[in-house]
Amino acid sequence: MRLARLSIIIIGFIGALGSLLPMLYVHDINLAALSLSAGFFFAELVIGPMWSIPMDITPKHSGTAAGMMNTGSAVAAIVSPPVAGYIIDLTGSWEMPFRVTIGLLALGALSAFAMRPDIPFEDDQAPSGGAPGAFEPLVNQ
Repeated sequence: MRLARLSIIIIGFIGALGSLLPMLYVHDINLAALSLSAGFFFAELVIGPMWSIPMDITPKHSGTAAGMMNTGSAVAAIVSPPVAGYIIDLTGSWEMPFRVTIGLLALGALSAFAMRPDIPFEDDQAPSGGAPGAFEPLVNQ
C-alpha cells in the first residue's frame, strides 16, 4: 500500500517540478503553455492518493481527517495569490513565485517519504466527557 501511494505522489511532485523548470528559462509562449499544462497534470495526479490516505490511516475518522486536509488546501489556495503578488512586487521578478513553487514541490516530494499509510492511527482513548463517540453504540447497563 505504501509503495502504491508513494510512487504516484513522487511521480506527481517530481513531474510537476520538472514541468515548471522550463518556465525559468524558456520565453516562448507555446512552450510555456505546454509546461504549465504538464505541471497541472502532474500536480493533479497527486490528488487521488492524497484523498485515500485519510481512509488508510484512520478509517473511523476519515471524514474529519479529509476535512482537515481540505481546509489546509483551501487556505493555501486563498493565501497563495496574494503571496505570489507580494513576492512579484517585492522582487520585480515573475520567476520568484515559480521558484518558490518548485521549492515547495521538492519539499513535498521529500516529505512524502515520511507518510505511512500502511500504519493505521490507533485511537484507544475514550472520548472526552464520557459521552459515547459517533461510532460507539449506546449500551444500557
